[in-house]
Amino acid sequence: MTVDTAWLGTQRLPEVTVHASGVLAQTIRAEVRRTHRLRTDAHLSVCTLARVRETPLWREVEAAVPEHGLGVEGFVVVRRGNDLVVAAEDGHGLLYGYFYLLRYFEWMTGDFTVIEQPAVPIRMLDHWDQLSGTVERGYAGGSIFFRDGRVVEDLTRVRAYARLLASVGINAVAFANAELPDVARLSGVFREYGIAVSLAVDFTDDPRDERVARWWSATVARWYEVVPDLGGLVVRAGRDADGANVLARAVAPYGGTVFWRCAGTGPVPDWRDRRSDQARAAYDQFIPLDGRFEENVVLQVKHGPLDFQVREAVSPLLGELQETPLALELQVTQEYSGQQLDLCYLGPWWREILQFDTTGDSGATVADRIGAIVAVSNVGDADNWTGYKLAQSNLYAYGRLAWEPAADPVSLVHEWAAATFALDDWTRSELVTIMAGSWRTYERYTAPLGAGFMVTPSTHYGPSMTGYEYSGRGHFADRDGVGVDRTVKTGSGFTGQYPEPLASLYEDLYTCPEELLLFFHHVAYGHVLRSGVTVLQHIYDLHFQGYAEVEAMVAQWQAIAARFEPAVQENVTSRFDAQLANAREWRDQVNTFFYRLSGIPDAHGRVIHR
Repeated sequence: MTVDTAWLGTQRLPEVTVHASGVLAQTIRAEVRRTHRLRTDAHLSVCTLARVRETPLWREVEAAVPEHGLGVEGFVVVRRGNDLVVAAEDGHGLLYGYFYLLRYFEWMTGDFTVIEQPAVPIRMLDHWDQLSGTVERGYAGGSIFFRDGRVVEDLTRVRAYARLLASVGINAVAFANAELPDVARLSGVFREYGIAVSLAVDFTDDPRDERVARWWSATVARWYEVVPDLGGLVVRAGRDADGANVLARAVAPYGGTVFWRCAGTGPVPDWRDRRSDQARAAYDQFIPLDGRFEENVVLQVKHGPLDFQVREAVSPLLGELQETPLALELQVTQEYSGQQLDLCYLGPWWREILQFDTTGDSGATVADRIGAIVAVSNVGDADNWTGYKLAQSNLYAYGRLAWEPAADPVSLVHEWAAATFALDDWTRSELVTIMAGSWRTYERYTAPLGAGFMVTPSTHYGPSMTGYEYSGRGHFADRDGVGVDRTVKTGSGFTGQYPEPLASLYEDLYTCPEELLLFFHHVAYGHVLRSGVTVLQHIYDLHFQGYAEVEAMVAQWQAIAARFEPAVQENVTSRFDAQLANAREWRDQVNTFFYRLSGIPDAHGRVIHR
């Protein structure tokens, strides 16, 4: 089976000596054998700290190790002249150190010492693959794990996927719907790369029924008997949050963790009532429960209070939960961001979320507060993993930002491009220019100023201006204005879920960040933004600008396409054709909708379909 090597296909290393033992040391030796050789006088050693004195730089390594140690996953890299050593406490750190070496060796010059430790302890990807082989929220073909009701016979591709994940620091995955023997087989593969497997379940039982607790305890015991290092459980949907403690007590004897997704349950908001607001639901449900969970429960919070829109406010739960461990939930799969047909590199958006100040007053960021980061994966059985070759960059950036939330997303896409394609510097720079701003371009030609859910309900791809308007998640556009009033004074009161000074910042029409204006406020079309243009003119301008940017991206791609392999040329070109058509449809539908509703023409006389 030929498998796309993604960002692990072009790197080269000299000979490497491994001074370690165990499963992960064997994995490193296998990696060394498959890595392309580079002619150089450098001498590379990968060793545990217990054996570091077998290397020429042991004094320098021991001096570099922090007083508090490196932890299970940390590592140190020391270079002096032609000698280079990667050292760690055990196999996990060595594996990450080896991939660090693989990523950067050809850029390394001079003497240096690097100490790396992950900022977030648990870095997980969720997989909503069905046993039939279909993938829920998947846009890259069928499942690489399941077919016809069971796990696939040949796990070559699963192993290649585990290798990709480990190379960017992912240390956990979760599966829904898998049968126990299948979980054991999959766990065996991921174990080779230091990745723990968890099971995704639904909890719809009565948590106060003792029979429920006994059933879960017995069931979990059977699971751990087959897979002793099972990471735990991810609760995709739970009717009663008290169920988290039932599950937590069941997995606690085995060191397991329960990730409870904070979707916010309750009645669907009444579209007739402007004060009814789904954005409030998760906070209203979980803040009263803060501190009532077992210590091995992690509350998994979506980055925004709604549903992975291309722009929404950061969930107040990420700042206000104080007594319960937190996980941030993202989507690598592009459900609302182009479905791997449109180019939308999400690294800049994720970094904004991770670096968001949850206090509004130079306090803890989201990255400071979380103990885990989780996202729905974007892979399938497409030849290039993600359907769209360039969408591999999102998987890469997710892993790298999970390890280091302050990393520069533009530098990460440079890294990814350099590792993925054999390109000259100019071509790579042009590709990065196309990709780096693609999220903001996508935002410009889709939902303006934080007004979400203008998307087709059944597919979540392409515009539908009123498709969600009667589901409680609309944008409330009328003849006079647009946006959702979430203020305390006149709206749903959602702004009051934030601490001061954020609450006042969002409450005030004139201090609210303009990229979130329509998320927090219903404003008149004639409201003047800080740029001096009205809200409606800004909407018109954004959508013409977004389409023009896609046209420019297409032209830039056409200028460099010949430098890529034919399969990549064809794949990227076809996706740009689809994106240009999609951007045109968004531009025309959004602008026409608002023109017909308001009767106010574009100030520049551009074509709007009247």
